Amino acid sequence: MTYQLAVHRRTPRLGRRLTLTGLALPALLLMVVVNAYPLVFAAIQSVHSGSLITPGPFVGLRNFADVLGDPGFWKAAGFTLIFTASAVFGSWALGFALAILLKPQFPGRGAFKVLLLLPWIVPIVVTAMSWNWLLAGRESLLPSLARALGMGNVMFLGNPTLAMITVCVFKVWISYPFMMMMCAAALESVEASIYEASAIDGASKWQQFFHIVLPVTARSTYISWILMAVFSINDFPTIYLLTRGGPLEATSSLIVLAYKTTFLDFLPGNGIAIAFFMTAVMIALSVVLLRQIRKASLQ
Repeated sequence: MTYQLAVHRRTPRLGRRLTLTGLALPALLLMVVVNAYPLVFAAIQSVHSGSLITPGPFVGLRNFADVLGDPGFWKAAGFTLIFTASAVFGSWALGFALAILLKPQFPGRGAFKVLLLLPWIVPIVVTAMSWNWLLAGRESLLPSLARALGMGNVMFLGNPTLAMITVCVFKVWISYPFMMMMCAAALESVEASIYEASAIDGASKWQQFFHIVLPVTARSTYISWILMAVFSINDFPTIYLLTRGGPLEATSSLIVLAYKTTFLDFLPGNGIAIAFFMTAVMIALSVVLLRQIRKASLQ
């Protein structure tokens, strides 16, 4: 009798799983087909020394070796690391702080939220043009203000170090609204009774933040870090519209270097090799953070 009951319960579950799998299968097959062709074509191009039209002769892993031996690749990799870390942690810190500030109800809260979302809503072309108007020329607003304060000619996009800082700040500026929304959604999962119980036990605001807020929102935090890291490593327009990778290739990330190598230097094999190295890094980073998500889910 017990065995028959177990089989009876298992059969509907199995049928439901098969139904759901059948419904999802066409979409999965379409995704595989759409993504498989460019991936296979890129893999073929990466082991050939050809042009944008023809694969050319087979060279094996020489393109990958050439990329690893290029100092420009490691320079771009270093900036990509700085750019990604700044985007992930800078936008998360700012977004988390704003989400906490906007959690209580106050007059004009909705309008203030909309205003804070503007850097993410406005098209990147418009935002980049605005920042160029503020920073790029000698007579732009911020360089003129710097001269008026006795700081001399400050070239925000002409000095390699200042250009790197400017690009990272620009990325944080256009990314914090996404993090703010992710953090705001995570904070909604923290029940008010938990704060009340901890306050009765004598916990301070900082203790509530470190021992309640951060652990409860950890899963959402790791997910947002994964997404922002992938967005940043693949972010071509933010850098190219602002500096085109200059000056002196100081702000050239791996995605910008892959573009220049493929479409300006006409070396698609080397450019695709760079893209595959980027893909490997993103997969490794995602695996590490996904493990942290599982740990946070078990707590």
